[in-house]
Amino acid sequence: MSAATARVRMGSSSSGVAALAAFVVLGLGVLYAGEGGPGGPDTWVQGGVDGVGTPWRQVALGVDFLGEPVGAAALVAALVAACLLRRRPRAAVLVVVGPGAAVLVTKLLKPLVGRTIHDGHLSFPSGHTAFLTALAVVVALLAAAGPVVVLGAALVAGAAMGWAQVALGAHYPTDTVGGWCTALAVVPVAAWLVGRVVGQEAGRGGPPGSPAGGDRPAGEPADRRT
Repeated sequence: MSAATARVRMGSSSSGVAALAAFVVLGLGVLYAGEGGPGGPDTWVQGGVDGVGTPWRQVALGVDFLGEPVGAAALVAALVAACLLRRRPRAAVLVVVGPGAAVLVTKLLKPLVGRTIHDGHLSFPSGHTAFLTALAVVVALLAAAGPVVVLGAALVAGAAMGWAQVALGAHYPTDTVGGWCTALAVVPVAAWLVGRVVGQEAGRGGPPGSPAGGDRPAGEPADRRT
């Protein structure tokens, strides 16, 4: 599936989800602005998750690594390489831009919200959760998954990373919800932009099927391209 197809699929079926996710991020950001402790829902969830022991702590550390710079870069690099091997340059761009934009938005929101944890560390929204959720959404889209599967992938990835962040005491539960929703709000916009900007450059750069000309491999019938 090309990045352009991902853009169309997101635009036609997920705009409502993206708008709702953005609303949730805004609402939580306003609710917890300037706070330095857990809210009511956070306390309830943390009671059953925070401070897990071995071997679950090791599992949490492994999941957390996927959101660290080295782990995240390795995941993205592997997916980009797979896209390029399949001659899907726009898909490769989306793999970088989608998660990257989600993480960037969390970094911009953190000082604006000002919520802190552990001696003043900014915590809302969770960048780790936003990254893994965004990557899962992009992969599901490029695999030509339907909306239910895309949201399911987002839920699994977000829940796994959210659990790890809370279990390790790195974030409040509502921080991870904010990160999850940030990804759902940002990836559709990123997919639309990649389809527009990269698609236009591809059209100017060469014939369809060439590395500069789009995602369709040479020899693929034009009527199969979306």
